[in-house]
Amino acid sequence: MSDKPRLYYLDQLRVVLTILVIAHHVGQAYGPTGGYWPVQEEARAALLAPFFTVNRSFFMSLFFMVSGFFLAGAYERSSPRAFVPGRLRRLGIPVLVFAALMLPARIFLFGEKIARWQDVFNAAHLWYLEHLLLFSLLYALWRRIRGNRPLEDLSSRPLPRWPAYLAFALAVAVGSALVRIWSPIDRWFNLLGFFRVAFADVPRDLGFFLVGVLAWRRAWFERFPARAGWAWLAVGLAAAVAWYAYDLGLGQLLPLSDAAFGVVYPLWESLLCLGLCIGLTVAFREAANSQGALGKWLADNQYSAYVWHPLLIVPLQMAALGISAAPLAKFALVTAVGVAVVFAWSWLFRRLAPVRAVL
Repeated sequence: MSDKPRLYYLDQLRVVLTILVIAHHVGQAYGPTGGYWPVQEEARAALLAPFFTVNRSFFMSLFFMVSGFFLAGAYERSSPRAFVPGRLRRLGIPVLVFAALMLPARIFLFGEKIARWQDVFNAAHLWYLEHLLLFSLLYALWRRIRGNRPLEDLSSRPLPRWPAYLAFALAVAVGSALVRIWSPIDRWFNLLGFFRVAFADVPRDLGFFLVGVLAWRRAWFERFPARAGWAWLAVGLAAAVAWYAYDLGLGQLLPLSDAAFGVVYPLWESLLCLGLCIGLTVAFREAANSQGALGKWLADNQYSAYVWHPLLIVPLQMAALGISAAPLAKFALVTAVGVAVVFAWSWLFRRLAPVRAVL
């Protein structure tokens, strides 16, 4: 099971997701995000509101799904003794370094007042790495409890049938709805002063991480029918279009009560996430399962780009404050320049051998 060929489409998918994350964070300065971002333009583009909502409804869960797939394979390729130190180096060191670099910037550049010791350490967007490290440690513990016995080859087992997909989507929706009763979307906690978590998204992210682990064991990504994958992509895109329509006008014509919204929104979110996670994986498998020189360069620098991009795009957003242009135009400009700068910086930074060993 550990000798699977390189799946280039997953590399390409992670590159596109990283670019989408960069665009999402660039947009914080130009759209009605509702959250904190150090650079705030006065003019805002309403069109970015549904962009934020659709993004946050699937892209980190898709990251977790792909990461679960690679994590399961990485465990089989390494010894149990080497797996945990490798994860600590790969995931833990970037979090520590980034948080240390961000602390003076938060205080002296952004004027943040740190009143509690729990707020000193802020992993920011690297909460994803913190969660992935925790999931990795729990996976290693589970394998150790089982005695590290070789896993049964399940790659020839039948694929799940459509009721299983709908049951999974429903379970994620119900779990999300229940958690959000006491912890709404975008309410962040810094547990123990360092572990950053928004509980509202944990059921979805954890669920798709487990799907990724199972997908590696059962060869789901490789065997999922193309026709069904395109159908799921259509479902996800239709759900995205529906939200754009609702957010940009339909919601005023057909308003939902808070109770109704609390039920409908998690169902919509779960269906969109499932559709795009399956659909995009299959679409990239069918259309992007090769890698040229540029694709390899982007894939090699993708992880570093994800880690460092806020430190590079915030200065670009500050530099753009003096530009007289519509917010959408600024968003497009800073995104394009930001993606180029972030990947170029990542390439230069990774030329250092100690950095390349981690990133």
